[in-house]
Amino acid sequence: MEQDIQAFLAELQAFGQQLETSGRLLLLPSRSLQLGIIAALIGLAQLARFLLSARLHEAIRRLEGRSKSQLRALLMLQRRVALIAFTALCWFTVFVMRDVMGLFPSRSYLLVVVGTISLAWLLIGLTTRFISNPFLRRVVNWSAWIYATLYFTGLLDDTTQLLDSISIQIQNFRLSLLNVLQAVVATGTLLFLARVLSNAGARRLRGNDDISPSMGVLLSKLLQAFLYVSAVFLGLRVVGFDPTGFTVLSGAIGVGIGFGLQKIVSNIVSGAIILMDESVKPGDVISLGETFGWIQSLGARYVSVVTRDGKEYLIPNEDLITSQVVNWSHSDQFVRLDIHFGTDYADDPYLVRRTAITAAKSVPRVLSSKSPVCHITGFGDSSVDYVLRFWIVDPTKGLTNVRGDVFLALWDAFKEAGINIPFPRRDLRILPSDQPPAAD
Repeated sequence: MEQDIQAFLAELQAFGQQLETSGRLLLLPSRSLQLGIIAALIGLAQLARFLLSARLHEAIRRLEGRSKSQLRALLMLQRRVALIAFTALCWFTVFVMRDVMGLFPSRSYLLVVVGTISLAWLLIGLTTRFISNPFLRRVVNWSAWIYATLYFTGLLDDTTQLLDSISIQIQNFRLSLLNVLQAVVATGTLLFLARVLSNAGARRLRGNDDISPSMGVLLSKLLQAFLYVSAVFLGLRVVGFDPTGFTVLSGAIGVGIGFGLQKIVSNIVSGAIILMDESVKPGDVISLGETFGWIQSLGARYVSVVTRDGKEYLIPNEDLITSQVVNWSHSDQFVRLDIHFGTDYADDPYLVRRTAITAAKSVPRVLSSKSPVCHITGFGDSSVDYVLRFWIVDPTKGLTNVRGDVFLALWDAFKEAGINIPFPRRDLRILPSDQPPAAD
């Protein structure tokens, strides 16, 4: 431990001496002049941003017939007007000093370094814009900027040695801060590649007609888990860390996590069961309690159900296993709907049944291959009660709206046929005030 501290202090002292030497070089007259030129160029770049940024933004907004990718690229450039102007001014100044004025390269060395760094920053910023995740994009940006700055200023080797000197010894394994940073970079890169590969594999599986939707989701989840676990193991092995030595410890941690996160584990296992038995699949129309809608996607922990009013319910997988679920389209898309109504006792029941069936057939969404039927269900207090049954094949388009269409068709058909829809009748008797009410 004492040796590690001494090595760290020695590296820190060497790094400090390197910075001190660089600082003294900056105080030379030629370098001071270059620092002044750089400060002036920064001011000119900010002036260019002030004058051009708003005008370029308005010009981009007025462009027509451009694709979204082209407009996005133009906006990326517009937001970096200052950096682009500064980089161009740096290299133009270097050209003037070396090729026009014929000065020695040492007179423009600092300008070359700053211009190279600014060009690297510009290219890094433009390249990382293709990373959709904001957090990952920010991490990659800062990591690449720091690396480029250290590399072009000649401080990379000294910084690497300083980070490597900060270490701890775990049995036969030496873990330094440099190893940790390398592991983070390697693991992050491999996780990004694993995500790209898993998304590509999921798209291929969804486009395969020979694989059912549920099996496709299951295979994509297994592929995603395999790639992510492999990325972590490979990222740790890159820096010489052997994860197999912690098998027992990881098993104990897994048991502890299993007890602490029982609900999450239960939902993950339930999701795997749902995907394997194909009880529900993307596109199915289900009813669970008061929720009615169609399944948008199957996740590892929940199922996304979208209702007709645009609400998206995230139902835990465990609820689909332990609760009663009505799957309107499990084996096929055919759904039978019932409508109850009543007519006057004076109306011919045979005419009522024929009229109701004809009215139901006139609704476009009602299937003609499965003919509607109408039956008498009882004799009520003020009406003869009927039930009209019909079939549809598109439950995802809604049930209430097709019922409403059939009711309107019944209304028009009954009105044309002279069939009356009665309402309850009540007789009200007003007794004289001197007459006592009748005994019960």
